[in-house]
Amino acid sequence: MTTLLSQFRLARLPAEAEAFRAEVKAFLSTQMPPVPPDIRARSWMGFSAEFSRRMAERGWVGLTLPREYGGASLNAFSRFVLVEELLAAGAPVSAHWIADRQSGPLILKYGTEKQRRFYLPRICAAEAFFCIGMSEPNSGSDLASVGTRAIRMESGWRLNGRKIWTTNAEHCEYMIALVRTSGGPEDRHKGLSQFIVDLSLPGVTVRPIRDLSGDAHFSEVFFDDVALADDALIGQEGGGWEQVTAELAFERSGPERLYSSIVLLDHWIGCLRKSGEAGLHAATIGRFVAHLATLRNMSITVTSQLVSGQSPVVGAALVKDIGTEFEQSIPAVIEAAIAADPSAETDADLYRTVAYLSQIAPTFSLRGGTREILRGMIARGLGLR
Repeated sequence: MTTLLSQFRLARLPAEAEAFRAEVKAFLSTQMPPVPPDIRARSWMGFSAEFSRRMAERGWVGLTLPREYGGASLNAFSRFVLVEELLAAGAPVSAHWIADRQSGPLILKYGTEKQRRFYLPRICAAEAFFCIGMSEPNSGSDLASVGTRAIRMESGWRLNGRKIWTTNAEHCEYMIALVRTSGGPEDRHKGLSQFIVDLSLPGVTVRPIRDLSGDAHFSEVFFDDVALADDALIGQEGGGWEQVTAELAFERSGPERLYSSIVLLDHWIGCLRKSGEAGLHAATIGRFVAHLATLRNMSITVTSQLVSGQSPVVGAALVKDIGTEFEQSIPAVIEAAIAADPSAETDADLYRTVAYLSQIAPTFSLRGGTREILRGMIARGLGLR
């Protein structure tokens, strides 16, 4: 237990990262589309290639990637500030999100020089959008049980299988897929590899899945005898589990695991101030602020570990688990506060925003690893299993 808890020593954002915040705020003040809060609440699910390209013009897509590949060569602290401000404003960042957050760093770390030269400049220019191929039907949260398989041929690979809950697959050019290249599901982590799949290839079929809110962010993706070139493989054959574990540390540790409901919270507080009722909910607001401040400090600590070259898998899992619980509590509490006085007039924007987040909030603890899986990882980190 001491080992895990010692990872969360207080860390602070450096002065240069805080100075960068003013630049981001100035950009958002002129570039954010004038949309209501229920649209801004979609933020990192909001797809706008145009907005992503405006960010790329500033060098803010692939922010942490080296300049030689089109990036800005800034560290994870600067990316933390950028992400925090984008989500607080409700910017539509979904188009470039996956490529910027994890696909680019993954290719940088494990890819060949040819892969780096081809994909990274396109990511940084917001010309190539990536999705993740991890989850599969009938596998639940057991990522090691994947059945999608790539078989080595005389020239390249032959891919068959399917992936599900793939965000933005219908809008993306590429998927980084975790597939089996040897053995079977009983071999668990052995025999897994990662491939870059061009989604325009023959044999790839993308079927959007409409969710409770009416959006269709997710898709099911089918691979039927898809021919992949030799250089579609990332890293070493059979090294997929180590690679995907490192990738998930990027996915689980950022501010997006804290701020999914922040537009709603901000709008609710604004409505309370206008009506003069903020004092009636001061204790609730105070609890939210205290929880957010603590979680933010934990996330900054994980970010500091990424900056130092570590892979804080267990720490990131802890932040993600507690963070998504916080995100889910916001719409539940605000919904209850509105329902407590049925005769009171409710701001229309507030009503639409809380309705949307109440529908989508259950997914917060699913994406990036379910709560049960994460708590198993945390238990191992504490030496409890």
